[in-house]
Amino acid sequence: MSSAVSASPFQVLQAPRRPPLLPVTAVGDPARWAATHRDALRATLLERGVLLIRGLGLRDAAAVGAVFRALAGSGLMAERESFAPRQAYAEGVYSSTKWPANQQMCMHHEMSYTLQFPGTMMFACLTAPTQGGATAVADSPTVLNSLPRPLVDRFAREGWMLTRTYGEEIGADWTAAFGTDDRAAVEHYCRVNGIEFAWQPDGGLRTRQRRSAIVRHPVTGQPCWFNQIAFLNQWTLAEDVREYLVEVYGEDGLPFNTRFGNGDPIGKDIVDLLNGISEANTAREAWQPGDLLLVDNIRTAHSREAYTGEREVLVGMANPVALADCSPTIAVTR
Repeated sequence: MSSAVSASPFQVLQAPRRPPLLPVTAVGDPARWAATHRDALRATLLERGVLLIRGLGLRDAAAVGAVFRALAGSGLMAERESFAPRQAYAEGVYSSTKWPANQQMCMHHEMSYTLQFPGTMMFACLTAPTQGGATAVADSPTVLNSLPRPLVDRFAREGWMLTRTYGEEIGADWTAAFGTDDRAAVEHYCRVNGIEFAWQPDGGLRTRQRRSAIVRHPVTGQPCWFNQIAFLNQWTLAEDVREYLVEVYGEDGLPFNTRFGNGDPIGKDIVDLLNGISEANTAREAWQPGDLLLVDNIRTAHSREAYTGEREVLVGMANPVALADCSPTIAVTR
């Protein structure tokens, strides 16, 4: 049974293994409602880490964009270093990442491999799938406290490494990921952002970057498990997909992979452990058309579950946060 917990001026419903739910009625203009309650919603999100708002009646991309902009206040962020194509509905309003419907996207923190990432993620459902497809969430401090201490200590010392090979056959090529076809501009971006790079004979690009796996929330100071170690690791891919990619490209040429910060490979056992602990601490709620989900991107990881049927969920990113303001455990080398 769910219980009502007061979060002025709201009554937020909380049930086990489900995200906090704020039902609203008679909103009228969703964007005006969002602007009016922006400060209260931000305070609730800071307290809870995630908030599902039901009853806004969002019916199209224009209404979603207006709500996103009202909640962002200072503007929406553009995605950088993307992994897969997104459709842009308006400036800062995107489709969900194009990912096979029959494959789960496991828990991760958006753009946690960059030096500036969104503090807030916003998801709005226009079309709910027939089955599955939830944007599930997990509390990062809880996940961190559930991990084996020796593993946490190693990631604190070494951080994690992301390796990427940008090509034209799978995922986003380097022109799409960096938003330019100017090699000099890409090289400048990489140098400024602590990314090692090497151009390949076929015109592709390989990069690697080392980041902290654990940060502190810039407002609350809570230590958070903050990364995409499991999501971007080869062992999270479907087995047949992984085997095909390794056979075609080799492990060093995979479109993406993660390692320990010193370059050692991360084995399947560790990826399974990370995914298992995340799943044990996951909250989920099936999408309904018109739903709006707010996620504190540092405090809370999110995933996308496999689904059947049509699914249209729009995404917005707001409130940029610098990694340097989150007490990273390792220095970024530029």
